[in-house]
Amino acid sequence: GFGEAVMKVRLTTICGTDIHIVRGEFRVREGLTIGHEAVGVIHELGPGVTGYSVGQRVLAGAITPCGQCEACLAGNRSQCGGPLGGWRLGNTMDGTQAEYVLIPHAQANLALIPEALSDEQVLLLADIASTGFAAAESGRIRLGDTVAVFAQGPIGLCATLGAHLMGASEIIAVDSDPQRLKMAQRFGATAVILAEADPLAEIRDITEGRGVDVAIEALGIQETFENALRALRPGGILSSVGVYSGHLNLPLDAIGAGLADQRIVTTLCPGGKERMSRLMRLVRSRRVDLTPLLTHVFSLEEIKRAYELFESRRDGVLKIGIR
Repeated sequence: GFGEAVMKVRLTTICGTDIHIVRGEFRVREGLTIGHEAVGVIHELGPGVTGYSVGQRVLAGAITPCGQCEACLAGNRSQCGGPLGGWRLGNTMDGTQAEYVLIPHAQANLALIPEALSDEQVLLLADIASTGFAAAESGRIRLGDTVAVFAQGPIGLCATLGAHLMGASEIIAVDSDPQRLKMAQRFGATAVILAEADPLAEIRDITEGRGVDVAIEALGIQETFENALRALRPGGILSSVGVYSGHLNLPLDAIGAGLADQRIVTTLCPGGKERMSRLMRLVRSRRVDLTPLLTHVFSLEEIKRAYELFESRRDGVLKIGIR
């Protein structure tokens, strides 16, 4: 249709949000093809799409804003057309875990990939890297800030990397998996804490009782949300990027009965080709290398086995590529 493109998928992934969908914790229509991160080539262009040609290699974002609605023009592209409206692929229309996918508003949402970059180098910029970086950006990290990142899954690791890029002086990574904490150090964490210990006591010790300037919650459960809130200094910011599938309670004592001048902000992956193109410049300049996160690759025919591995967190799995 007008403004649309068909992309032939070369490489896609499984995301933590896909697990929420499969479990029924985030509802989509029955029979929907899910998936929202993909590299491919343009197979067909609809009327009105200019500046592209069939066969070009492109990155398609998880969020596909129209660029013209009130939300987009106000700079809230992920909320295009209404709440969560920018997230269409694998949510309100068929997604990327297929051989071909229809891309809406293609002019705004297909980013051309430089020849110097491989599919694997750019794939994660479509969602998890952009989301993790956005969590750091939403937290308004300043040079010299102390930051705690709760949960070091793929998005949490990218939030850790984002905090490093933004100039945090101390980055405290919290997770239950020692291997993920090792990766966090590789991505810029200056201190790591096992979740089974007492993260709040250790954070108080590291910050000499002050608390952190910014806490990033990247898992989406009550425990990590509350710990992130309690780790904040007065006037700090909690940047929440987890997907919550149940009720979330706000402990009043953790926010000074509402008087602690703290802020809670939430983030959905920023959309549009401009965002992806900027992030590709980071990769091209070697400021960012996301390939260590892509720990396993399966064929599309093996995707059920890939889902089982991803959900189990066995064998050091972080992100799975589906070829």
